[in-house]
Amino acid sequence: MSSIMSRRDLDFLLHEWLSTDDLLGRAAFAEHSRDTVDAVLDLAEALATELFATHNRAADLAEPRFDGERVEVLPEVGAALRAFAEAGFLAAPLPETAGGMGLPQSVFGACMAWFHAANAGTTGYALLTLAAANLLSRHGDADQVARYVGPMTEGRFFGTMALSEPQAGSSLADITTRAEPQDDGSYRLFGRKMWISGGDHELSENIVHLVLARTPGAPAGTRGISLFCVPKVLVGDDGSLGERNDVVLAGINHKMGFRGTVNTAPVLGDGAFTPGGRAGAVGHLVGELHRGLPVMFSMMNEARIGVGLCATALGYTGYLKSLAYARERTQGRLPGAGPDDPQVPLVEHADVRRMLLAQKSYVEGALALNLYCARLVDDVESLDDGPARTQAEQLLGLLTPVAKSWPSQWCLAANDLAIQVLGGAGYTRDHDVEQHYRDNRLNPIHEGTHGIQAMDLLGRKVLLDGGAALGVLADRVRGTAERAAAAGGEGPGHAAALTATLDRLLEVTARVGGLGDPRQVLAEATAYLEATGHLIVGWLWLEQWLAAHGREGGFYDGKRAATRFFLTRELPRVAPWLDVVAAADGLTLDLDPTSL
Repeated sequence: MSSIMSRRDLDFLLHEWLSTDDLLGRAAFAEHSRDTVDAVLDLAEALATELFATHNRAADLAEPRFDGERVEVLPEVGAALRAFAEAGFLAAPLPETAGGMGLPQSVFGACMAWFHAANAGTTGYALLTLAAANLLSRHGDADQVARYVGPMTEGRFFGTMALSEPQAGSSLADITTRAEPQDDGSYRLFGRKMWISGGDHELSENIVHLVLARTPGAPAGTRGISLFCVPKVLVGDDGSLGERNDVVLAGINHKMGFRGTVNTAPVLGDGAFTPGGRAGAVGHLVGELHRGLPVMFSMMNEARIGVGLCATALGYTGYLKSLAYARERTQGRLPGAGPDDPQVPLVEHADVRRMLLAQKSYVEGALALNLYCARLVDDVESLDDGPARTQAEQLLGLLTPVAKSWPSQWCLAANDLAIQVLGGAGYTRDHDVEQHYRDNRLNPIHEGTHGIQAMDLLGRKVLLDGGAALGVLADRVRGTAERAAAAGGEGPGHAAALTATLDRLLEVTARVGGLGDPRQVLAEATAYLEATGHLIVGWLWLEQWLAAHGREGGFYDGKRAATRFFLTRELPRVAPWLDVVAAADGLTLDLDPTSL
């Protein structure tokens, strides 16, 4: 059994729960079959095991270095990414019209779980490139698609998203990078960016930066932001590489974890390079002027779901490694045993089992959430216009902040428990679990912090269109509960607990929605996110319980045990979170900052 990811769980989720064979019967995915799915998962497992996992520790210890001109990255990173591209993974989820394979997103997500678990740092370059290629294929003009997307799917060009700035951070309304229009239809960009992952390296022939900037006279705030495609090296009409563009680094950031992905502070237009004989980074508008943020959100939302999957994978591999350790390491005796009795494996102790079962409930629940969201993407892409497609779009929008933040919060908690299972050994660099924790600590921060996702969920997604998306979610939760209640066994008890929690969430949501004052509504948005996330994962555990119902074997027993754990130990956390939201007591609003 692999200690990176569970192929058995992926097969269960794709085929026994999500019925991927039915998905492959739709016209959009008719070129694929169960054999395709099995083959691509086999390939992902092999590459992740042989080329990604093997340098995970080395890339952590030998983090990227910047000598003032070039960024030096461990050679094994480039070798792994070349193999990834040659195997077709950079093209796999893109439509055939953009040079891709049209692989269902749910299947591709299962493949990416292997790579994230094996080596999150190296996989980060691929994640960003895939998201950038997707954005350009959807929103770029024909020239941009021809000039950049093909080389990106081949692994010759990599991509980035350049949003944040030193003075603005996550507050994109306050960015100051400017884009000056030129007579030939291009723009010259000037400004500084910060926290840009993959912002410079020698791993590819070129780097395609997707940059948010303002044009002269643009409206203030987010409505004045436009999106530009800014290559590191200019690309000729025939696809040949030309002059170096005016994009350089002020330096790189040295991170607690996730060190394999270089994180940079780029400067645009400082005159270090002068393409065409003048300063300014050459860029081209992507989409409409002043509509950059909505276009960028297509990449950001894809990246957010990818971050959630990465968080899940890091939690999952930590769980598998702590489970293997607990099965092998003998320590202590059970209550009532004599001093001369042999020591037992750690897994025999009830509290160690508690920690392992908690990890299992977090990581397997999160993986179900990730793949369910990916399946919603597939539904949006493959269903005809109608109620089913509309509901898939609504539910995907509602679940995206949860799919980013819940795994980032609770799979990090799983990593913490993995260290605890190993005890002192887990706190040393002799075991992988401490690195997995450090790597995963980034995921509640980047691509929108935990608090930002909470405000997005409550301030926009839940209250949008009179709560229509929340209504879709509620209908699906109730449908699952009804099936579970009819199944017998533990089903009725699980269904009752889930339904009661849903009713309370809907009641509190209605109360908060009526407050009127946005400050009051959002003051406890994080508690609302925690509550909603736990409800959703509880729902998906009951879905897994139904898929396992009536089936025998240790794997299915594990699903039933994890469902019982989550619904009896974790779901009750929702009540106090919702109590805080409902109280709307103004504690954080009224507090004098000087008292902190």
